[in-house]
Amino acid sequence: MLTAESRLRDFPTLAHMTYFNTAAEGLPPQSVGQALQQYYQDKLQGMDGRTAHFAEWEKTKALVGQFYGLSPEEVSICSCSSEAYNLAAMALRLQPGDEVIINDLDFPSGITPWLQSGSHATAKVWHHREGSLATEDLLTLLTSRTRLVTVSLVSFYNGCYLNLQEVADTVRRYSDALLAVDVTQALGRVPLDLRQADLIVSSTHKWILASHGGGLVGVPQARAEAWTAPAGGWFNLRDAFGPDRFTRAESLQGAASFTVGMPNFPAVYAIRAGLEYIQSVGVEAIEKAARPRTEQVWNALRQMPVELLSPKNVERIAGIVAFRHPDAERIQAALRNAGIHVMSHAGRIRIAVHGYNTDADVEHLLSTLSTALQAG
Repeated sequence: MLTAESRLRDFPTLAHMTYFNTAAEGLPPQSVGQALQQYYQDKLQGMDGRTAHFAEWEKTKALVGQFYGLSPEEVSICSCSSEAYNLAAMALRLQPGDEVIINDLDFPSGITPWLQSGSHATAKVWHHREGSLATEDLLTLLTSRTRLVTVSLVSFYNGCYLNLQEVADTVRRYSDALLAVDVTQALGRVPLDLRQADLIVSSTHKWILASHGGGLVGVPQARAEAWTAPAGGWFNLRDAFGPDRFTRAESLQGAASFTVGMPNFPAVYAIRAGLEYIQSVGVEAIEKAARPRTEQVWNALRQMPVELLSPKNVERIAGIVAFRHPDAERIQAALRNAGIHVMSHAGRIRIAVHGYNTDADVEHLLSTLSTALQAG
């Protein structure tokens, strides 16, 4: 996918480290740095620079739309996925008796808005079994009062790759609930088919190799009214400076309501460059190159004295493999001493395989990990 030359040209820091922590922080290619520098040059023009800024805004929305399968008008960009979910909670205007289904493999962004004391809805937890979410368990939670089911296409926790079509079919058949899908751990890593999603959210500093400061929001036009956030601001309003601006405020519908103020243009430039880089390589090519390496890690961990947290079915993982070990801190330290970057938290070690990882990277990881486990 990448030649040895292009890999080190685009990602020079890989010359001195083996990086398996993209699920936390992606490595930006050189083109993202150039885009940020271009933002600075445009910003030097003062107010005149906004012409270039808004041109980037439109290009970036069009790119996000291509990845999401939506039009540019069905896409917007806020500051992060957490902001997106809080605005989504405002949009739903949930009442006592309403129910929201969350799950125990999701990142806090998509869970906690429904758990705050100010939330009127009842949150019901869809629990995983052996690292996977089974739709038969979701079925037992759905009722006529279910307003929302929120999921991640790929779990940050263990790489569980959801069968989105199966989940959507279950939700549609047994409820009138909306389906929100977080694609943070999937966008840029696996091909997407999001036609069944009513709300799409993603962060920008992981697999698409861009910067912090972005939350990519997608709302199909058919769901625009349901996902219109009644937030104060100006960029999200129909006429923020009109003659009645001190007596009323009306949000733009759908995705546009999620950008409440001046866009974070540095992030917009970086997102555009990151997505263009992913597009130039091809998500299908990334998946083709990275999946065998992910499966190699998964298979090796099954033979090691660790508790595998990822699904037992290799077809249900995408990009991330995770395990638990009582001596995780020592193991992570041994890996870091060998120049290998992974994530460790509360006894869990997470390994994320992206397109810039090589066979040699995987061999180095597994050899070092095996030695560290034996030393314990």
